[in-house]
Amino acid sequence: MLFDFGYVSMRWIWVALTIIFSIIEVLTLGLTTVWFAIAALVMVFLSFLPIPLIYQIMIFLAISAVLLIYTRPVALKKFKTGAEKTNVDSLAGKHALVTKKIEEFDKGEIKLNGQIWSARSDDGSVINEGEKCEVLRIEGVHAIVRIIKEIKEV
Repeated sequence: MLFDFGYVSMRWIWVALTIIFSIIEVLTLGLTTVWFAIAALVMVFLSFLPIPLIYQIMIFLAISAVLLIYTRPVALKKFKTGAEKTNVDSLAGKHALVTKKIEEFDKGEIKLNGQIWSARSDDGSVINEGEKCEVLRIEGVHAIVRIIKEIKEV
């Protein structure tokens, strides 16, 4: 026998949950609640069968868990959510000119792509004004750099 909440049968509860989980997913775009929405949609069709409520809930949780565990990582790789590179990430590996001396305990400045950045040395070494350096990474508003050692030919 189907479990009824007064005049509302379980299939309408599953439809409502499908809609709620879908709305949450659209608002958050976290690829998390979409799996619960899919499981609730499957339960809409399964609710036409004479399955007791407790088993419906267990089936819903099992489908949700399987989808979340096995398909979410694949979907995250496919859609590359959260892995979008910004302009700052593209600065790593570029060469810059030191415009203010960088010391171990004092930040200096570099000119990179026509902009002045505060910078510090990766290993604490001193880099003098006018020397070239390589940007290793950006931490907050500071560029982490190392000196470029030029090889002299004889």
